[in-house]
Amino acid sequence: MLALSRKKNEAIVINNNIEITVLEIKGEQVKIGISAPKDVPVYRKEVYLQIQEANKEATDISGLDSLKGLL
Repeated sequence: MLALSRKKNEAIVINNNIEITVLEIKGEQVKIGISAPKDVPVYRKEVYLQIQEANKEATDISGLDSLKGLL
């Protein structure tokens, strides 16, 4: 993991097309802005993990057994 220090209104650039800017700092909370191409998905980690879990459940082979009874 790369750890960087940034102040308000300072930014970092990732892969020439993603920019992360520190917008505001209030106590222990930091507000960031992310500029990325529309084809690059950006999620909060907890949302990303929920999506991954839902995808895993949707492709779970054991769930297909219950569908076999419908045919």
